[in-house]
Formats: sequence, structure tokens, C-alpha cells
Amino acid sequence: MRARLALLSSGNKVELREILLRDKPEVFLKTSPKATVPVLDLGDGEVLEQSRDIMLWALRRHDPENWLHPWRQNQPAVLAFLDRLDGDFKHHLDRYKYASRFDGGAAQLHRDKGAEFLAAINQQLSQRPALSGAVDGLMDYAALPFVRQFRIADPDWFDAQGWPFLHRWLQAFLNSSQFFTIMTKFPIWTPDSVPVIFPNKDQKKRALDGV
Repeated sequence: MRARLALLSSGNKVELREILLRDKPEVFLKTSPKATVPVLDLGDGEVLEQSRDIMLWALRRHDPENWLHPWRQNQPAVLAFLDRLDGDFKHHLDRYKYASRFDGGAAQLHRDKGAEFLAAINQQLSQRPALSGAVDGLMDYAALPFVRQFRIADPDWFDAQGWPFLHRWLQAFLNSSQFFTIMTKFPIWTPDSVPVIFPNKDQKKRALDGV
């Protein structure tokens, strides 16, 4: 989701290959030894294997919506936020949402640890409209998909928490044209598939028009 959001915003076109993680094609495994998505093959021998790296690659090439404004203003602060998001918070998110894969008895502990980070986000959003400043940008779109996943683990519990600013911020994203655009289902890729270009003109227009 994070990679698609940045590609959609930037307009950088890629060939999108939708795969089943339970049936990973050989060409995917050769491209990415880590065997998880997303992966971006730049075609020159360089492969980006983290969604955050793909976001930065896309936005450095073209940033028409100025997502990188906070990065240019205070790169150390943005890096510190992203490191905590992709580090501690993602650690607790995985062990909360997928507790059966780890230690099921520790699910509530990981939920509580993740909630500390969410409470901090709520506090930041009480002081400004977005994590990135006046409007959503890199920090927001890097965080929103993870916060959505945290909510999915137990929507009733999540919605009952006293985080009014975070709830409003997340709901705006879930109702946005960007969200509906990136959640489009594509056919599963095979070596014989017709290439799927993302974003295409219709997808970009849909996001801009709010359809």
C-alpha cells in the first residue's frame, strides 16, 4: 500500500505484477531473495525491497504533491519517526495482529506497546492537521497503512480508544480516492500476462477527481 500510494502520487509508472504469496513465481524469487512484497526491480541491477525505499525513490524522481516537504525541512526528525514506525511499531503490530504466529499469550502486551505509539500520533494530530504539517505527506502515508492494519486486528477495541484526532485522520484516508485506487484488484501475474502499468491515466485521474 505504501509503495502504491507514492507511485500514484508521483506518477512514476511501473509494471505491476500481482502475485500469490502462497505460490511465488520463480522469477520473483530470483529477483528478491527476501521473498516478500513489495519489490521494485529498477532494471539496471538495483532492486528495492522495502516499501519505504520505494516511496523515497518515487518521490525523489517526481513529487508534485510535495510529500517530501517535511523531509527537506527536517530530515533527522522524519528519519527518527520512520525508524520508530518501521521498527518498534511494526514489531508490535505483527505480534499483535498475527499473534498465533508468534506468542499468542503476549498479544495484549504488543497491543499496549503499539497503542503508546498511536497515542503519540494522536497527540501530534491534535496540534496540526497532519503528521507532515498542514497536509498529509510522507510521514502520513508511510504510517496510515500500518495504523489501518492495527485497527483491523480488533476494530471495536481500536474505535473505543480516546484518540479522536487519529480516528478522524485514519477515517479520512479510508474514505479517500487514493485508498480506493490502490486497493484495486489486479489479475494474478503469469509469464504470459499482458503487462499492467501502474498508475495509468485512468487511475491517476480517478485519484485526482476523487471518484
